[in-house]
Amino acid sequence: MSPRTLPTPRRRPVPGAPRRLVRSLAGQLFVVQVVIVAAVVAGGAVLAYLFTADRTEAAARSQVTAVAEAVADSPSVRAAVAGPDPTAVLQPYAEQVRADTGVSFITVMDTAGVRWTHPLPEQIGRTFLGHIDWALAGETRSETYTGTLGPSVRVVTPVFDERHRVVALVSAGITVKSISAQLSGPLLALAGVAVAALALGGLGTYLANSRLRRHTHGMGPAELSHLYEYHQATLHSVREGLVLLDRRHRVVLCNDAARELLGLAGDLEGRPVDGLGLPEALVAAVLGAEPVRDEVHLTAERVVVLNTSTIGTGLGRVLTLRDHTELQSLSGELDSVRGFTEALGAQAHEAANRLHAVVSLIELGRHQEAVEFATAELALAQQLTDRVVAAVGEPVLAALLLGKAAQAAERGVELTLTEDSRIDDGVLPPGLSARDLITVLGNLVDNAVDAAIAGAAESPDPPEVTVTARIDATPRDGGHLLLRVADTGAGIDPAAVDDVFRRGWSTKQDGRGHGLGLALVAQAARRNGGTVEVGRDRGAVLTVRLPLVRVPGRFEAVAS
Repeated sequence: MSPRTLPTPRRRPVPGAPRRLVRSLAGQLFVVQVVIVAAVVAGGAVLAYLFTADRTEAAARSQVTAVAEAVADSPSVRAAVAGPDPTAVLQPYAEQVRADTGVSFITVMDTAGVRWTHPLPEQIGRTFLGHIDWALAGETRSETYTGTLGPSVRVVTPVFDERHRVVALVSAGITVKSISAQLSGPLLALAGVAVAALALGGLGTYLANSRLRRHTHGMGPAELSHLYEYHQATLHSVREGLVLLDRRHRVVLCNDAARELLGLAGDLEGRPVDGLGLPEALVAAVLGAEPVRDEVHLTAERVVVLNTSTIGTGLGRVLTLRDHTELQSLSGELDSVRGFTEALGAQAHEAANRLHAVVSLIELGRHQEAVEFATAELALAQQLTDRVVAAVGEPVLAALLLGKAAQAAERGVELTLTEDSRIDDGVLPPGLSARDLITVLGNLVDNAVDAAIAGAAESPDPPEVTVTARIDATPRDGGHLLLRVADTGAGIDPAAVDDVFRRGWSTKQDGRGHGLGLALVAQAARRNGGTVEVGRDRGAVLTVRLPLVRVPGRFEAVAS
């Protein structure tokens, strides 16, 4: 092999396909189509030949019948058969008529079948070979018979005298060889048409199958079947959601993961993407002209990351979806833990300052003042902790409230728990996850603290956030968990109430807000069958109710 010569790459078979040489689907279809075209052309040629041969034979019968009857009706023939030497008169006449009409023979004979005329003079005087019974009976009939000239189509007709008696017989015929010679021209033309049709059909079949071979990449039926099975298994086993849309934005394929992430059910094929009941922001991103990369969207119960790309040159669009719900929840928990850490750091810094003040008072000999200062600081620090722990026995909510209170104090906001707050330990149902509680209450407090700080710039009153957390029990529905957070900010514009829980809505003017906080609150409430209300007092008041159903020994969350 020369350095410039490269081996031709061989197409590797699909895993699991038979190892024997598999003819491509296009090749198999080509063979089948060629056979069909050849059979059709051959059948048509045979039918055309049979039709032409039948028509030619019928024309020959009509021709010899006309010639025989014309000769039999000729007055000169009637006069000659009554004369002393019929052959002398009739032989030249018959040969002249035979030459003029193109028939193979004209035989005039007596009623016994003895010939008076014949194309072969040596046959004159011999007996006619054929049937003459019906002619003697006065009828004209045709037949195919083998005579002295070979097989021929012949007619025998009677010659009548003035008294309508049969006095002689006339037979005219055309040999089968002559008829076949007449068919040679049409048969050649028919064969040419058949060959041309076969060639044209074969060429068209070859071109069609060449295109099919390109589209199937030369694979056979078994390979295509295996490829389809692998394709289906792969699409429906991956955890990432996959949706294929055609150029008119109708669903072509939606795998199981995408159905679960988007909350879709039923037959989706052929339905437009904007008719699936998806959030408006998600539909707008899908239908947008530009591809989307790692864009976060909220569905009814999940947070998904969307990516879009175009298929080919405008053939459609492919959407990939990743479940971001747990990651978002973990991110919220991490933010809470980070806030706790920052709060503890701030408290440690404040404790160090207070400890330095106590030490300095002792060094100055002001022991009584040092004791009073330390006691007052300890009582102030313990007051909030005692209040939260006494009212909220649920450890997750209590820890969250303590951490948020420290964070708020660090930012100059006073966070208080209302007197009517009461949640005993163990009363919340197992179905109400701690992660959802952190999502709801944590985001409500964070938004309230931000709003209170923003409102303090326009109000002389100190920024405050009030939290209410209690169980409201009713005989009808078994009760619900109520979480209410109020702030002293500017409140929410009534015109924006419908957009508060939409992804991207935010009151932050510094550009750091992602507009996910309240959207996640609404999603967590919806997931647990709850409701979210927006109200107004001194500032905004947001109330979340998560329904509870009492079951012997415990509570469970249900959809309202």
